[in-house]
Amino acid sequence: MIKLLKNFRKDEDGAVTVDWVVLTAAVVALAGAAYTAIETGSQTLTTNTGTFITAQSPTAEAEE
Repeated sequence: MIKLLKNFRKDEDGAVTVDWVVLTAAVVALAGAAYTAIETGSQTLTTNTGTFITAQSPTAEAEE
């Protein structure tokens, strides 16, 4: 039993897997944060653009 525990402690295959899982989770979290920031910014820009265009009135100069 002690030999099994010593071999388990020395085996690094599981540690590498845990490292990859943690790194992948971090990348997914950063992608989610970036998506949220871009989505919020684009919604604000769309709203502001719509408000600006609605406030414009056509002029006679534009028809020339």
